[in-house]
Amino acid sequence: MRHDSTEFSSLPPRQTVPKLADQARHLASESRFYRILRADGQQHHQGRAKSPVRRKPPASYKAGAPCEVWTWDVTWMPGPVAGMFFYLYLIGDIFSRKVVGWEVHDPEASELDATLIRQAVRAEGCISRPLFLAADNGRPMQGATLKTTMEKL
Repeated sequence: MRHDSTEFSSLPPRQTVPKLADQARHLASESRFYRILRADGQQHHQGRAKSPVRRKPPASYKAGAPCEVWTWDVTWMPGPVAGMFFYLYLIGDIFSRKVVGWEVHDPEASELDATLIRQAVRAEGCISRPLFLAADNGRPMQGATLKTTMEKL
């Protein structure tokens, strides 16, 4: 029996093996089926999901002194009631590993991000030097208020 027979041609091994077991036929384990298909060049992407896309790795930044590269994030912190969260806004200097700004808020809003970053830049005296602020692509990091603040600073 071949895996590419009409009955099994559109099924992956994880479905083929149980179907064969229902017929009281054990030919190989699921992992063995995958090895055979891979060796025969028959293991291909199936289904509606998109094929994996190769992406270039994210940019890497190196800080040689304080106030060159900062990173920041917003983290959920559990509140006193189940399902209630506070948001910790935290900014850290990559070079010194110093926490240069932090606040805890009940709502999450881009206005709060901008205010915290403005305060941290002033407190650390980075206003006259170019500063790179690294972040993931979370929603707070994409707000128009934050972008405007960063451009002004």
